[in-house]
Amino acid sequence: MKAFKLFFVALAAGLVLLSTDVVMAQCAMCSATVESDAQNGGNETAGLNNGILYLLAMPYIAAAIGGYIWYKKYRRKESVELNMRNEKLHLN
Repeated sequence: MKAFKLFFVALAAGLVLLSTDVVMAQCAMCSATVESDAQNGGNETAGLNNGILYLLAMPYIAAAIGGYIWYKKYRRKESVELNMRNEKLHLN
């Protein structure tokens, strides 16, 4: 079962990495504004790129903060003692 899961994850990752297409994912207004600004020598394109990178980084930062909080809250403590009896448990 573990080998199947590993194979499935590797197959999914391979398909995602190999199936890339160039797409135009901007609205018509944004695309026209950026193109005309770039042709006229403006620097609005740098601001648009910085905004895209900012929006791209936010989910990763939020996941990293959540992971850090989870790690700090639920990590195993070394000083915890388990006081268990040495006798066997008889259920019958």
